[in-house]
Amino acid sequence: MPKKNLIISKNAEIALVTINRPRVLNALTMDTLAELYEAINELNSEQGIKVLIITGSGKAFIAGADIAEMKEFTPEQASQFSLAGHKTMDAIQNGIKPVIAAVNGYALGGGLELALACDIIFASTTALLGLPEVNLGLIQGFGGTQRLSRLVGKTFAKELIFTGEPISAQRAHEMGIVNKVVPSDELISEAKKLAHKIAEKGPIALALAKKVIEAGFDKDLREACKLEVDAFSQCFTTEDRKEGISAFLEKRKPRFTNQ
Repeated sequence: MPKKNLIISKNAEIALVTINRPRVLNALTMDTLAELYEAINELNSEQGIKVLIITGSGKAFIAGADIAEMKEFTPEQASQFSLAGHKTMDAIQNGIKPVIAAVNGYALGGGLELALACDIIFASTTALLGLPEVNLGLIQGFGGTQRLSRLVGKTFAKELIFTGEPISAQRAHEMGIVNKVVPSDELISEAKKLAHKIAEKGPIALALAKKVIEAGFDKDLREACKLEVDAFSQCFTTEDRKEGISAFLEKRKPRFTNQ
């Protein structure tokens, strides 16, 4: 289904989802969140697509939530907006396919929160990342307080959240927020290069690996490892496992069929 605020392009096994509201630096509205939620679910169910990339049009990834839309929110409306954001971020984080964020510019507020919900973050050298909500008398509403603190620890998360100051892509890389920093004109090509490398792997194994990492992250080690045991044994019910092992022993490239 066509999307008003998104551009979706597909090349082989890769889907590129571009937030397309450049006049407002791709700020997130209720409508944009709904479209993105729908798109993520559609692409996760599309057999031929194996990896998703999310980026923004123009000079921003996503500069945050749309302040103009939020200005007159009642507490009830604010709650609904926050829940819509969480619903969309959860679809990204817990979907069966790997998602790469290609952060091409400002990733502020809801933009950084969206990137944090992705599996891997590539950022351009000119990108700025931050959670400036305290400057508006607000806190994060799309999971930023929780995902960032789990990623970099409470003290670094508190520094970014309490000051509201943005950081460079390089600093974000040093803190462990960003996987790789690349020149702006190479960002999408580098993200696609990684996406194609991932797409060569067994799709069922990728989905199970993502599921186990996410499900086990907040559990104690013994319980989390039990999830891994179950997923590992589940791999042995698949044709992809037979093909992968046969290809390895025969010294050829595997031909996975997602079965």
